[in-house]
Amino acid sequence: MKEANPILEMSYRFALDVTAAARIMRERKEYDLASQFWRSGTSIGANVEEAQAAQSRADFKSKMGIAAKEARETIYWLRLARDTGILGPKNAEDLLAQASSIQKILTSIVKTTSENP
Repeated sequence: MKEANPILEMSYRFALDVTAAARIMRERKEYDLASQFWRSGTSIGANVEEAQAAQSRADFKSKMGIAAKEARETIYWLRLARDTGILGPKNAEDLLAQASSIQKILTSIVKTTSENP
């Protein structure tokens, strides 16, 4: 039986939530923000998934580093959506908490990978 991978699961669940929030943004005719947010938010999980099949330690670190950067970008778009009222405070804060947790975990993974050859 395959062992559970928490960051893989977290990033996938987050992508589902991002998709739902982007749908709300599109319903509010905020197409540009919705697209930017959706791309960065779903890219996190896609890069984490790609890292699972990395060809080398450097490839793994690179993919996880990209995922961490995408998480930071997603946090930016979420803050913008919250502060402009495009997303309600509760929805935005829940998503921000998830994105921040994911970003911290990914940053830790990249740091650990760099320190332990």
